[in-house]
Amino acid sequence: MVLALSFADEWLDPQLAPILVAVIILAVIGTTALFVIGLVAYSQRRSARYVLITAVLGILVIRSVIGLGTVLGLTPMTVHHLMEHGFDFLIAVLLLYVVYRSGSSSRRVSRGFDD
Repeated sequence: MVLALSFADEWLDPQLAPILVAVIILAVIGTTALFVIGLVAYSQRRSARYVLITAVLGILVIRSVIGLGTVLGLTPMTVHHLMEHGFDFLIAVLLLYVVYRSGSSSRRVSRGFDD
């Protein structure tokens, strides 16, 4: 039990904690702004590509909030790692799918992919 407590105390240097909190708060604000821009773009375009990109931006917001919760002691480190690395994989899969589905404009026209 003592080892677990000392490890938890050591992962965040008290001198760097304010900087880390500031960076994560900026990340939350930035990703939220991008998510809102993505929602506006989706509302104008209404395509599968835009909904997937907006979903990725939403996942980035959740990811940043989980990071903030971890620094503030609200999210256990194990949950933090499981969620954030799971989200990393999901973001990569969704972005690769969007890129794959986009292809070149000549392939899109011939296949009927119009978004």
